[in-house]
Amino acid sequence: MADAKVIPFDDDRSRARRRPARTDDAASVRALPAQAQAPAQLSGDDPATGTEPGANPGADPGERGGWERKLASGLAFLRRRVTGDYEVDEFGYDEDLTDQVLMSLLRPVYEKYFRVEVKGVENIPAKGGALVVANHSGTLPLDGLMMQVAVHDHHPADRHLRLLAADLVFMMPVVNELARKAGHTLACGEDAERLLRAGEIVGVMPEGFKGIGKPFAERYKLQRFGRGGFVSTALRAGVPIVPCSVVGAEEIYPMLGNARTLARLLGLPYFPLTPTFPWLGPMGALPLPTKWTIEFGEPIHTDGYPLEAAEDPMLMFNLTDQVREQIQHTLYKLLVQRRSVFF
Repeated sequence: MADAKVIPFDDDRSRARRRPARTDDAASVRALPAQAQAPAQLSGDDPATGTEPGANPGADPGERGGWERKLASGLAFLRRRVTGDYEVDEFGYDEDLTDQVLMSLLRPVYEKYFRVEVKGVENIPAKGGALVVANHSGTLPLDGLMMQVAVHDHHPADRHLRLLAADLVFMMPVVNELARKAGHTLACGEDAERLLRAGEIVGVMPEGFKGIGKPFAERYKLQRFGRGGFVSTALRAGVPIVPCSVVGAEEIYPMLGNARTLARLLGLPYFPLTPTFPWLGPMGALPLPTKWTIEFGEPIHTDGYPLEAAEDPMLMFNLTDQVREQIQHTLYKLLVQRRSVFF
């Protein structure tokens, strides 16, 4: 079996999107005049129903066409995997696997379970690099995955979000491989800058473990944004910073306590105690079905600053504070607007 092709990240060949084009089957169906329908009966159609013999007259043509497209797409995907006709970049990102499998697995959680509402996705540029900076919460980092689906499915230019992840993600078996395949990479300035200069959309949560591991009583209160390293990276790459606010993730695992001794034994940053976990065992790990809203704010442009601006600590502090305040203000606005946690 042939090996997958590995392409340099700065290869300027455009990557073809492998997802089939979305069509409207209902719009393509046109009613025929009565005179035009008669000859169709001569071709073997049932004159009583106007359908082919053996066909289900009650089946929706659009539904049949949808399943046929999905089947054809699935078979084409399997052929590419068997023949090695797919590309993996130097970071391990497998766009074909992400589009066809990983997004398909996450999409029901996104659409049916959390019922995510997306706002302002058009603020992410249609081309070129951009750094999406978001709040982090939820005990488990599901917010990053839902952001990835939001950009993947809703951006008009069909962009992909490449997330920067903590070291712990790449130390876990299976999770490590899946994260690489989905386009995640280590949260370091060098990798982030290379991605941005290559024209990718990069996502970062500066709160880190302080955000997802904070007590439920401190929900929607942003933690410290580190030393502003993400601002320095954006300045060096000359890309805009897009603030992103996520509401709904805080309540999926209400963290009432932290078993620090157990966390140290397991090598974890924290061990959450929630109303259901660990008391209900594996069932307690099921997140609550909260209603989510993800809003991408107005971009903060950095291309007007000189190259040496990335070394100016005061400028980095000011820009970091500006991004943090914009995210916090949007969180409060969304909280006031939402009707309830679950609806």
